[in-house]
Amino acid sequence: MTNRKYAALLRGINVGGNKKVPMAELRQVLQGLGHEDAQTYLQSGNAVFSSATKKTPVALARELEAAIEAHFGFGASCLVVDGAHLKAVADACPFPAAELEGKQLHVTFCSEQPAESRFASIDADTYLPEEYRLGDRVVYLYAPNGLGRSKLAEALARPAVVKGLDVTTRNWNTVAKLVELTRD
Repeated sequence: MTNRKYAALLRGINVGGNKKVPMAELRQVLQGLGHEDAQTYLQSGNAVFSSATKKTPVALARELEAAIEAHFGFGASCLVVDGAHLKAVADACPFPAAELEGKQLHVTFCSEQPAESRFASIDADTYLPEEYRLGDRVVYLYAPNGLGRSKLAEALARPAVVKGLDVTTRNWNTVAKLVELTRD
């Protein structure tokens, strides 16, 4: 069986001095689970690894969450996506990524496909020039002034929209780098 490449996207670590996860230790945790070629990108919980496992990305995420809790003593939500899905997400981007700064374009990865009905309360015209589009288990967000100033990002993070989903957001620069790191 050949190894497949995956990205693990951890949520809520190394923010404001809370839930400290040194990246070297995260790589050790991944290797301890039997994964190979563990690498990290930035300090915000992006890791890539290869594995010959037949486990689903959801099973890999639950396994990593349990290992993080055992190793660090606190929980951290995690999504695992394979390299093919990352590439498909990048290829399907509905916004002109090459023409935008990385801080203007974001992708929210979702544990499952969000129903369009979750977004019914969002009047998209109210937030222009900000825009969002749904993709395959992702929400693309164009925020010309960045995520920190985005009112649309706040609306997309409301409980009515994300309740019951594991979600985590990455800017386009990070998405592009993860695509590169998980390329076969």
